[in-house]
Amino acid sequence: MDIGHRMKELRIQYGLTQQELADRSELSKGFISQLERNLTSPSISTLLDIIQCLGTTPAEFFTDEEPEQLVFKQEDYFEKENEELHSSMKWLVPNAQKNAMEPVLMTLHPGGTSDVHLPHEAEEFGYVLKGTIKLYHGSRSTTLKAGESFYFKAGKKHYIENYGNREATVLWITTPPSF
Repeated sequence: MDIGHRMKELRIQYGLTQQELADRSELSKGFISQLERNLTSPSISTLLDIIQCLGTTPAEFFTDEEPEQLVFKQEDYFEKENEELHSSMKWLVPNAQKNAMEPVLMTLHPGGTSDVHLPHEAEEFGYVLKGTIKLYHGSRSTTLKAGESFYFKAGKKHYIENYGNREATVLWITTPPSF
């Protein structure tokens, strides 16, 4: 690993000048410059001080992992069309089921419904982007139109259906239960 390059990368990421990093780590600007250009090597103690001043840990500093993906584009999405239910689901974040939330774009064609979800340990949020839907949660049902949202604990059977004669689109986010 190129320690100097990694230091410079983090310093710039956090918006620090060489002088600011030098001041925080009680070193000279010239020494920071030499480290970033790999003209000298720091002692372990000095390196640990610099790493701390950069707001990271030694484990994070020395990892060779690619940074986690922050932006997802059309080519990253996974879409499933359900002809029987007249709907489609587009997973906006690949493998999101392992994350704290799972955002899905649900499109309901006229007469379309989502899958019926049985009670489970999660929380559900939805925002109607287009059209009108009917939300069924246990024995209750509510009509929502574009610009309105829903939120509930998923301890009851629930699903949505298109309640108009035009396509409806809902951003639906599932999260694990709160503790």
